[in-house]
Amino acid sequence: MLRILLTIVLPLALWVWAFIDCLITPENEVRYLPKPIWLIIVLLFPPLGPIAWLVAGKQRGFLRAGAGAADGRTGHPAGAPRGGRPTAPDDDPEFLASLNKESLKKDDKDHESMLRQWEADLRRREEELRGRDEPEDDRKS
Repeated sequence: MLRILLTIVLPLALWVWAFIDCLITPENEVRYLPKPIWLIIVLLFPPLGPIAWLVAGKQRGFLRAGAGAADGRTGHPAGAPRGGRPTAPDDDPEFLASLNKESLKKDDKDHESMLRQWEADLRRREEELRGRDEPEDDRKS
């Protein structure tokens, strides 16, 4: 059973995984050879082709943002953090500069006035309900 696993199942799984990975990898992350050539190598030379693809064919990890950003191949901005992750809006100076502070103040004023109206409506409704629940003076005697 172990012999079948090591000689058939694992190489087949590696071959399928490397082929799919090669297919879905964007052109700008492929290294050394054009993508169609890598596909042919992976298909025609198992298990060496898939191993070569996984080792040398694709930019992985921090290399995507580091080395590729200098020559413009990855599409990431040169100031992107390691790993190519996007920055949060609070950490992005361009986003913070694009916010219109006056419109935010206007929105805050609109929200405050709406909240005051809701509070006044709630107080009026509470007073109406209290008026219904209190017993009349005529019935006490």
